[in-house]
Amino acid sequence: MTSAQLTQAPTVPTTDEPARWSARRWILLLTLCTVLALDGLDVSMVGVALPSIGTELSMDTASLQWIVSAYVLGYGSLLLLGGRLADLLGRRRIFLIALSVFAIASLVGGLVSDPELLIASRFVKGLAAAFTAPTGFSIITTTFKEGPERNKAISIYSTFGASGFSLGLIVGGLMTALSWRWTFLASVPLAVAAVALGMRYIPRDRPSEEGGHDVLGAATLTAGMLGTVYTLVSAPEAGWGSARTIVGFVLSAAVLAAFAAVEQRVPHPLIRFGILREGWVARANVSIVVLFGAYISFQFVVTLYLQSVLGWSPLAMAMALLPAGIVVILSAPFADALIERFTAPRLVIAAMAALAVGYTLFLRIGTTPAYATDILPSVILLGVGFGLGFPAINVLATSGIRNEEQGLAAGLIQSSGQVGAALVLAVTSALVSGAEGEKGNAEAMLDNYRPGLLLCLLVAVAGLLIAAAPGRRRARADRLDVELAD
Repeated sequence: MTSAQLTQAPTVPTTDEPARWSARRWILLLTLCTVLALDGLDVSMVGVALPSIGTELSMDTASLQWIVSAYVLGYGSLLLLGGRLADLLGRRRIFLIALSVFAIASLVGGLVSDPELLIASRFVKGLAAAFTAPTGFSIITTTFKEGPERNKAISIYSTFGASGFSLGLIVGGLMTALSWRWTFLASVPLAVAAVALGMRYIPRDRPSEEGGHDVLGAATLTAGMLGTVYTLVSAPEAGWGSARTIVGFVLSAAVLAAFAAVEQRVPHPLIRFGILREGWVARANVSIVVLFGAYISFQFVVTLYLQSVLGWSPLAMAMALLPAGIVVILSAPFADALIERFTAPRLVIAAMAALAVGYTLFLRIGTTPAYATDILPSVILLGVGFGLGFPAINVLATSGIRNEEQGLAAGLIQSSGQVGAALVLAVTSALVSGAEGEKGNAEAMLDNYRPGLLLCLLVAVAGLLIAAAPGRRRARADRLDVELAD
């Protein structure tokens, strides 16, 4: 396949209709969607439950932060390795084992009363999700034919992930009203059911005949990613200029450089870096950094603003953000059709523009806002941006990639999202850290939150400029679109 064909794959409109899916395929897709939704639900439900956890287990703010950070640490550090091991050892096997571990870790987290065990269960849960997320995505991209059929499957899959995160705020509020433990235990029966369905409906696959012997590469990749993510999530507490943070980044960079050197010399590398030069892969990964980084950071700041400045309850705060999730859910039936009609790259550009406008409008916020005019427009625009951007980026990240590297492509795009979220959120946390000392002074607290909101806007604008920038590959694909249309 030539580079022009690789670039063409995600952008060429087609009139071919996807074949009618069998019941078996629908059950397979919905099983994978359920697991992805569980990941999103878990992250947002636990966020809502943190105050209740802190009260019952006598955990301070720094300890509570690690309930979230431990999950991010496990998830972000092994995503690349998880996706590639699925290619090498078999997607069905890796998916079912990791999902079983996810269920066990959820059960343990809901039963323990020791803060350290709770944090450890979250870390293990993140490790398990680092395998289920890219593996589930690569099962879809290797099961559904590239083009309208795969676009439809990815659109549905992406919608479940985004909806799980959005609805998790509501579900978390309801579960926390019963007990914070239900925010952990609620995932157990769904995960067990998904394991049972997966054993029956996930097709058996053969491990790749290439690779699998790059032990040094696996060790250096895991150590480098673990060090990078740990340094990112601990930097706000330790200080960005502290010796610990600087040494952490330097050592992580050195280990990742060693990994890159290893990959250039082994006969069957764990990661083929040339994949970033294919199609829209590199630009898709940058786009997901922007999408997740700005969106998660904005939600973090808005959560603090609504609860600390306006005094809203967690459930009221969740209801305020719910329209974004509803927009994403309603966009599901049309995402694949929009990709075929307007092309995925154009949808990414539209998504970044919607995000930038939404963040701009929110900068007008004051201490006595009217929800309908001051908050809701931004929330809806963010839903539009996520609903358009998430499925389109995922399509672009895997189009034209060989089946034996789909797990790698899935791991790359999801790692980029997690690292982007961790990086932008860490910077945002540092920018708004002074707000805690201004409690009781709403105007001063809001002033301390504004730099974080401005950062979200700047990240979105940078993403828009990168997505819209003309390039050699992009120009060639656009010319090809015109020729086919004629």
